[in-house]
Amino acid sequence: MEFVSRTRTKGRTGDIKKVIDDRYPHRLQLYTHPPTDTISLQEFEELAVERLKVLKAVETVGITHQKGTSKYTELLEKEISATKLKDSILRTKTGQPEKEVENRQRDHVSHFILRLAYCRSEDLRRWFLAQELDLFRFRFQMEDAASKAQFLTANNLKYKPVSKDERSYVTKQLDGLDYISNQDDLEFYKVPFTEALDLVRNRKVFLQSGYAYVPQEDLVSILLSLYRTQLSQALSITSRALPSMEEDGRLLPMLCGLSKRYLGQDYGVRQHNVGVVTADMIEMLSKKSFPLCMQNIHAALKQNHHLRHGSRLQYGLFLKGIGLSLDEAMKFFRTEFTKSMDVDTFDKKYSYGIRYNYGKEGKKTDYTPFGCMKIIMNNPPAAGDSHDTLIQRFLKQRISTFGLPKEGVDVIMKYTKGGHCQVACAKFFELTHGISDSSSEVEMFIQHPNQYFENSQKLLNGPAKPPSTPRGVKIVSSQTGTPKSSGSETSIKSEPADTADPMMTFSEEELQALDDEML
Repeated sequence: MEFVSRTRTKGRTGDIKKVIDDRYPHRLQLYTHPPTDTISLQEFEELAVERLKVLKAVETVGITHQKGTSKYTELLEKEISATKLKDSILRTKTGQPEKEVENRQRDHVSHFILRLAYCRSEDLRRWFLAQELDLFRFRFQMEDAASKAQFLTANNLKYKPVSKDERSYVTKQLDGLDYISNQDDLEFYKVPFTEALDLVRNRKVFLQSGYAYVPQEDLVSILLSLYRTQLSQALSITSRALPSMEEDGRLLPMLCGLSKRYLGQDYGVRQHNVGVVTADMIEMLSKKSFPLCMQNIHAALKQNHHLRHGSRLQYGLFLKGIGLSLDEAMKFFRTEFTKSMDVDTFDKKYSYGIRYNYGKEGKKTDYTPFGCMKIIMNNPPAAGDSHDTLIQRFLKQRISTFGLPKEGVDVIMKYTKGGHCQVACAKFFELTHGISDSSSEVEMFIQHPNQYFENSQKLLNGPAKPPSTPRGVKIVSSQTGTPKSSGSETSIKSEPADTADPMMTFSEEELQALDDEML
């Protein structure tokens, strides 16, 4: 992705330096001016996806670890390092002015693209604002003292360290506090107390004569308040201007779908997976390696010998993704459904849908299994459906049947009640597979039911064997035999909604006919 070629003049060093001085005086930005670069639609989408990966990592690490701790910093840096924006976000010194301009432009443009995508509703704005603030805090705290001072100057923020005599006075007033006694050279910034209300509220600053003496390490709190105000106003303004983009049929559909975008590995049927799972193995696998959402559907199928269309579609694509061939899928569903109906009824009403999922009927599209966000946001259960993911009425009682410790159950419920179902699923995975945070090699953020299954099989069975192994269920990633981090560079399958989702290819009459079934 080449931005620099559009902003420099014949590559002269002086011109590149001028771009840095005029447009990007510091690698850390408050994003006050929109970009004017020209980029392709492909670059537009790639930057949006990579920025979203960064913000998702910020959210996940912030949920599972206390912000500002060494573990939080270590994990977040690791997650961001796995994205294509790592050189733009992390504090890396390239030593090449041209590369530095490109990195800062990618950071700048990607922020504004997601600002467009997340300004459409109050909930989206709130999420985007929270993650961008946490990202800013993380990045600012990674800067050294000289760089922080340069940032203040570049953004015309008139926060200057107090004089040596005044610092000695403040230090004397705060004598005895841990963070003072251990830092004799600690700088203080004198700001109006109204600009440090968060610190005043938490009694973390020395107040005198209407001014707050803010330690350098807490200066980020002042900047976050400023950034929050600016970004919140900018999001509101952008949302009012968004209708003008409706005439462009290229950008708006992509922007509207970003918040629900699956960013991980493509779990469509891969040749090395086909046939490694048979119908007879599903019962055993469901108890060991299925996430709770799929266990719930499987249990409903075994109990009722029937699934409604939504549950059948979701479960069928999941089984397809773990390696169940079309013939085995037909055998599995026929065996269960014919316990409540005759074979002719099954063949007439259900065999077409199973073949359809495998691209053998209709548009002959090779449909991919649903990711977690699609299940949660796009495929809500209707009356009688079984695909209720982790959000179900008797969740606590159910997960308690796995023999998990009470503390673990409470943690899962805490994440679930907070709306962090994927993090709760990851915690459930850790507890049921006997792994700890320190020893876990799996992704801590579950993005896909098939990701859960593959990680489980890797832990239970070790390195994968060739698919010719009799009745083996040892599955690895399509690109590597080792688990990937949640932010790793994986292929992203972007498909139009009318071809990627088999539910959207049926008419209302067809869906009604599919659900007019024997129970």
